Amino acid sequence: MPTHKQDEPKREQPDASKGFEHTDVRVAGIAIFLTALTVFVVVAGLLSYGIGKVINAHLAKEDATKSKWAKTVDVRPWGNMASNPELQNKMAELTQQLPTPKLQTDDGLQDTANLHAKEDLLLEHYSWADQGQGKVRIPIERAMELMAQRGLPVAPQVEQAPLLTGETRPTVAVPLTNGFARTAYEQEQAQALAGAGKHTEKRK
Repeated sequence: MPTHKQDEPKREQPDASKGFEHTDVRVAGIAIFLTALTVFVVVAGLLSYGIGKVINAHLAKEDATKSKWAKTVDVRPWGNMASNPELQNKMAELTQQLPTPKLQTDDGLQDTANLHAKEDLLLEHYSWADQGQGKVRIPIERAMELMAQRGLPVAPQVEQAPLLTGETRPTVAVPLTNGFARTAYEQEQAQALAGAGKHTEKRK
């Protein structure tokens, strides 16, 4: 019974007696490739040049017509023109060395302490608010005494709409503090000053 292997033609076995490939490279294939590459580069260059000319012609057509006021002038023969002294001074001011930034030497705790000291000065002493109109700031303790004697002004009662089903009137909780608190840095300084005062009294 014949098989497919018997029907296949016998392949020619390469001659390996020389130990290397003894056939040469086909020069015709290389020449055809280089010729096709050259033709492609030339055609692409001509096509790009033609497209550029068409685009430039279209842009020149859309631009305004040239007049005696719109033309290119070569200023090189004129040489260097004298500069304006005022412009030179302005440029010198703009290009002068900028001052160095003023950086803080601490982490901001001293600034906070200074701010609170200024607030204490305004809250605990009399000072002018507007000397021209005779307005004076009074200490906060005195202001609280006057407020306790005279009372707060009563605002007119505002009519409120009736509550809907399931609604309740909101209640405002009394704050536990007056909103002013010392920082840890200021508390440490106050304790240090108090300790120094106690040592001075003991020495006396």
